[in-house]
This record gives sequence, C-alpha cells and structure tokens, in this order.
Amino acid sequence: MEKHWEKELTEYIIQGEPDQKERSLIWKTAIGLQDVDKLSTSEYLLQTAKEHIEGRISIDSVQTRINAYYETRTERKDVENETEEADKVSARIAKILGEKAFQFSPTELLSIHKRLFEGIFPHAGKIRNYNISKKEWILNGDSVIYSSYNNITATLDYDFKTEKSFSYEGLSMDNFINHIVEFVSNIWQIHPFGEGNTRTTAIFIIKYLNALGYKVGNEVFADNSWYFRNALVRANYNDLSKGIYATKQYLILFFENLILSKKNELKNRYLHINYKSELISKENVGVNVDVNVGVDLTNMEQVVLSVIQKNNKITAKDLAAQCEVSTRTIERTIKSLKEKRRIERIGSDKTGHWVLK
Repeated sequence: MEKHWEKELTEYIIQGEPDQKERSLIWKTAIGLQDVDKLSTSEYLLQTAKEHIEGRISIDSVQTRINAYYETRTERKDVENETEEADKVSARIAKILGEKAFQFSPTELLSIHKRLFEGIFPHAGKIRNYNISKKEWILNGDSVIYSSYNNITATLDYDFKTEKSFSYEGLSMDNFINHIVEFVSNIWQIHPFGEGNTRTTAIFIIKYLNALGYKVGNEVFADNSWYFRNALVRANYNDLSKGIYATKQYLILFFENLILSKKNELKNRYLHINYKSELISKENVGVNVDVNVGVDLTNMEQVVLSVIQKNNKITAKDLAAQCEVSTRTIERTIKSLKEKRRIERIGSDKTGHWVLK
C-alpha cells in the first residue's frame, strides 16, 4: 500500500519540472530508507521537503529547520519524539545524494556514517569495538554471523582494495550485477557500525553506482528498503543442519530492478526461511510455469531452480560455484528435483540444457 508521503512526492515525479523530479526521487529514497529500521518521518519533514523540491529553500535550510524544530519544541507528542532520528537522517541523506562528490574508499564509508548519524549515535563514523548479533524475523529469530570487531578494518581494506583493482571491461550486465551484489553483500556482512549499517551501505552503493556511470533508479530503494535489508540477511545466512543456504538470488532481483529497471516482484515473505510457496512469480522468470507450486521444495532446491531459470545451460559445477555450495550438495539437489519431476537434463552434462517440468 502506498504511504501518504509517497503519494505526495510522486506527484512531483509525474507532473514536476526535471529539477523537481530529481529532488523528489532523492527525497523518496531518503524517507523510504528509514523503513530498514522501522522508523517513520514526521509531517513537518514532508512539508519542509516539498518546499525544497519546489526550489523555495535550499537543502541546508531544510537541515537547519529540522534541527531547530527538535531543539525548540520542548512539549511534543510521543509520536513526534519517535520521528527525530528519521527526520534528521532523511534530510542528511537528501543532502548527500544531491552531491556529486564521491571517493571509493573505506574512509568514504565511515564519512557517510558520520554525516548521517552525528549527534544521533555516539559512535557516528566509528568502527564498532564489540561483537554483535541481531534477531531476524525472516530467520525465526536467528542472526547472521557478522565479522568480529577485531577484523573489521583489515577486512574492509581487503574488500575495497580487491574491488578497486577489479576490471569491468567486457563484463556482461548479468555478471556486472552479480559482481556488485557480491561486493555489497560482503561489505554489509562486515557490519562496520553498531547501528545504521544498512542505511550507510545503501547510500554508499548508490553513490558508487553513480560514479561508475549508472544513474540508478533510487525509487527502488525507496519502495523496497526493507526487502533490501532482508535480502542482505539471506545472502549471509547458513544453517546447513536445516538445509538452509546463503543465497544472493534475492539481492540479484533487487539490483536488476535498480540498474536495469526490471519489474521483479520483491516480496519480503519470499525471503522467510520457512517460505515454501512460489519463490518467484511467472513475470519474474519469464516462463509459463509456477516453479515452486504444488511441491514442498527445500530452500536449496528453490535456489537451484531460480538459477536454472536464468541460465538453462548452466552445468552442475557452475551451479555449485554460483550457489556457493559443494558439487556434492548440487548433485543431491539435482537428484531430488529430478525425483520430484521438476527438472530434466537434455543432452550431455557439458553441452546439454535443463528443461523445467
């Protein structure tokens, strides 16, 4: 369901001048990203944002007004007390996304965190010095295993150095998205900050993609920020004893929408580890079958099916590499899918192709 603020900002996108459209998209992203921590902005922020979109005040004036609003009002409703973080961070995101400056480095990541959360978190812009866990709804209360605080700096430096030396020349769009997804997933799993990690990661990757020449549809973040976070969780969670494997397929769907303007259906319920129904809609996979309906498939089987749908010539060896599991696991999964009459291999293992049944 479209939120009140989304409807008002969308009017500028549909009917506004180019500058108004651009600013409105930025504000949709800024406000929408608060959903990753289930925060809501105030009506005052929305009205102030609209003045900025219309060009009547600058983004610096927006920040000044928001700060003054929370400094001078000593008596306010509980709901207004709960909006302070969301309002201030939204205004700061809007300012950062409106700037052209960007440097690809861990220092930039820390700088973004500091700019977003200074005066809100005491550790703004600082690497966490303690280990963390977070109970996740989609994991039935379990947590992703995050990087040990002792290794954060070294791991960040390694990942950034590796990414900076990577050549995108000649890379297909599918491989480009897979590579970006891998980088984003790794940075998020390091979880450099105690709080505000996902919002910081989102802003950094938007700026990075812009620097690479991709004017991404920021509204995908605005409309699906909670999905984005849950997809990062699933990309970094394993429970092999229950047949649950880390999968980046959900993140890939998100980034296909973000970069290629695809219309993949992004539903949070699909990401729950107990979800057994249709993983991806017919519109997403481009075939006339409901791949996961009528049979109780494991998470690994769902992942393998979704990969095969995108590349029906993929080999078992490449499946194992893409799903980040052993060849033996893939062989067991393929055997099970064949027994359930969901797939069939036509031709040889190297030159043949898969058929969905």
